[in-house]
Amino acid sequence: MKSLEGSFMEKDIGKNVDLDVFDLSTIAAATDHFSPSNKLGEGGFGSVYKGKLLNEQEIAVKRLSQSSGQGMQEFKNEVTLIAKLQHRNLVRLLGYCFHKEEKMLVYEYLPNKGLDSFIFDQEKASLLDWKKRFHIIQGIVPGLLYLHHDSRLRIIHRDLKASNVLLDSDLNPKISDFGLAKIFRGGEDEAKTHRVVGTYFGILVLEIISGRKNNSYYQKDSVWDLWKQDKVLTIVDSSLGDSFDAHEALLCIHVAILCVQELASDRPTMTNVAFMLSNQETMLPSPNQPAFIFRQLNHSGELGLASTCGDVGSINNETITILQAR
Repeated sequence: MKSLEGSFMEKDIGKNVDLDVFDLSTIAAATDHFSPSNKLGEGGFGSVYKGKLLNEQEIAVKRLSQSSGQGMQEFKNEVTLIAKLQHRNLVRLLGYCFHKEEKMLVYEYLPNKGLDSFIFDQEKASLLDWKKRFHIIQGIVPGLLYLHHDSRLRIIHRDLKASNVLLDSDLNPKISDFGLAKIFRGGEDEAKTHRVVGTYFGILVLEIISGRKNNSYYQKDSVWDLWKQDKVLTIVDSSLGDSFDAHEALLCIHVAILCVQELASDRPTMTNVAFMLSNQETMLPSPNQPAFIFRQLNHSGELGLASTCGDVGSINNETITILQAR
């Protein structure tokens, strides 16, 4: 392994980058030659494998697909951007490997994998009591705030979902998979995308609370109807029984519904979301009918989201990065 100090990086943003450069043989040995038994998952740009280095350090290797269309310059952009993002609620990039057609990113390994493996699993869901779920929701917010405001680059993560929130050994959340960055350099695009992540956050919060995935099924009652009837707490994951803080759960649902308002101007910024969740006595604005109709649990046990303005899946899943100094 070698250390990289800003080499091959773009001049304006590539200074002081300190990463390990792994050779292909090291990665191959660590992952047992990319054994299926070490495969953790697969995403839009390739597969992720668990590995163990000779010093016993565990790693997660993102092996980019050769057919992904990602060129060398795009790979450089991703390495440059991710390496600069250092926060306790973000997955840390350790290094990279580039060998002929092989392009790989090496991350810290988190033993508890994704949040989805807990909240959508009937057995493991019981391991996340209300206190832990509220802690996870509160931990996601500072990670997003860092991306939006506190990092040297302003990043809008447009693929925020349960599988992209990883849990460490203490069940602290870390946001992962910023994907291939699409770089913007100014005004109009930033204005259009500034609050889109709030919509994803609102959906994610409801999934954490309900323990159900979102989908496009229609059912008789929706979360919005239950909200108007003061019965919205009935969506809380049944595995919690009555052992949850009703005030905190109601607060989270209220914030989530505000996050999916149809007009972007009606959605709170992540700064405001952080304030709402940490100041529980604050009077929150009353929401209007959201852009997404949250359906009650259907026959397959899922929490459906029926969009009034197109399927939620039609929103581009990409990371928007605005190159802007603090």
